[in-house]
Amino acid sequence: MENTGYITITRQSGLAREMQVVANNIANAATTGFRAEGVIFSEYIQPVDNGKSLSMGQGNVRNTSFEQGGLASTGGTFDLAIEGDGYFLIQTPGGERLTRAGAFSPNAEGELVTYDGYRVLDAGGAPLFVPPGASIAVAADGTLSADGNPLGQVGLVRPTDAKDMVREDGVMFRADSGYVPADTARVLQGFIEKSNVSPIGQMARMIEVQRAYEMGQNFLQREDERVRAAMKAMMS
Repeated sequence: MENTGYITITRQSGLAREMQVVANNIANAATTGFRAEGVIFSEYIQPVDNGKSLSMGQGNVRNTSFEQGGLASTGGTFDLAIEGDGYFLIQTPGGERLTRAGAFSPNAEGELVTYDGYRVLDAGGAPLFVPPGASIAVAADGTLSADGNPLGQVGLVRPTDAKDMVREDGVMFRADSGYVPADTARVLQGFIEKSNVSPIGQMARMIEVQRAYEMGQNFLQREDERVRAAMKAMMS
């Protein structure tokens, strides 16, 4: 295969990955706390004979958008949203994780948990207990009170380095570099944060990627026809 074919195939591979990412964004446009993803394209240069080089495009890196999503009022006692730069701290079988999806509820043991049943942690990494039948209030700093008596504080943290965040299971992130308290973030009770995906923008991007992929396919087909014609001419 000639260089033009290799270059086009690497481009097609990157576009296919981006199409998967865009489709996943659209599918999660209504998912609470979801963060949109994109693909970063980079240039790969490989030295070849005669001191020349071969340049190819790669789309192997996924980039997460951490922009604030819109806030939706639910009136739910245990629906919490974060305004500002911060995450809720939760406990999963794989360890502590960060999330912006704040649709919580008490489990049978009275612990505050996520939709998936993972325990919500306080600022010290301990689970939060909610007394049954009590009037629950959550202050802007995350302080949780029952009938006016403080019970604990919902853990609000931010990663030490956002670039080291690893997405897990859609709305959860692993902070490999660690985390620190999110002092400037505020908690809003009775709200949830919507996905930060722009459905119209993602649909437009899907069309662009599809057209670019089709152009690459047409180019490969024409290149194949050109090579076949040249080989036929040489053999005749």
